[in-house]
Amino acid sequence: MGNGGRSGLQQGKGNVDGVAATPTAASASCQYRCIECNQEAKELYRDYNHGKSCQKPVDKYIEYDPVIILINAILCKAQAYRHILFNTQINIHGKLCIFCLLCEAYLRWWQLQDSNQNTAPDDLIRYAKEWDFYRMFAIAALEQTAYFIGIFTFLWVERPMTAKKKPNFILLLKALLLSSYGKLLLIPAVIWEHDYTSVCLKLIKVFVLTSNFQAIRVTLNINRKLSFLAVLSGLLLESIMVYFFQSMEWDVGSDYAIFKSQDF
Repeated sequence: MGNGGRSGLQQGKGNVDGVAATPTAASASCQYRCIECNQEAKELYRDYNHGKSCQKPVDKYIEYDPVIILINAILCKAQAYRHILFNTQINIHGKLCIFCLLCEAYLRWWQLQDSNQNTAPDDLIRYAKEWDFYRMFAIAALEQTAYFIGIFTFLWVERPMTAKKKPNFILLLKALLLSSYGKLLLIPAVIWEHDYTSVCLKLIKVFVLTSNFQAIRVTLNINRKLSFLAVLSGLLLESIMVYFFQSMEWDVGSDYAIFKSQDF
């Protein structure tokens, strides 16, 4: 992987030995990452004369179709995650978070309405159902917050082991939000309801946790053990939050959760 470029070539223009340069010009402070060895780089093409590390293109995905990149991300390949997190400018973290929370809130609200049989007047039922949805959204947001706090707390305690320099928790938060995109699958799982919907919901949960695990490992460049323990810590704190809500006799919709109150 090389940091320098050949004479006469500038970032965002031309190519080197058939490898395309980055499609957009980077600012002076911008640092890319090699998707293979995770070393910092100033440009996204391979310099055959000055390569000092893995001797591979800094980011082969700059020539790939977005669909191929998405497929590789779904397969949880570390190279695809590094490309998305370090070498692209994606600013949909907040919108994606809200949309995922809406999906989860709808799932919980759907489970709640499916289990309740109300004989109240229609206007009152509609009003109650609307506030039930807002309540489910708030509960989903609190549980996700607890999950993130659990992850950050563990990594903060273990920070001497996770990195030589101070971890970038802001980047990690963005990585966790982006890697939670699997929650979008909750809506199709509910729309096309069948006998195995409950199993599908748990598989979606496992997929989201796996994506979060890979995002933590790639962002902080730590080993699998620490990443797994970080996800486990977040899941534990989230499960405690679920147990707290259920102990107060709040129906939070638990088919999507891996752990339920009776597990404790």
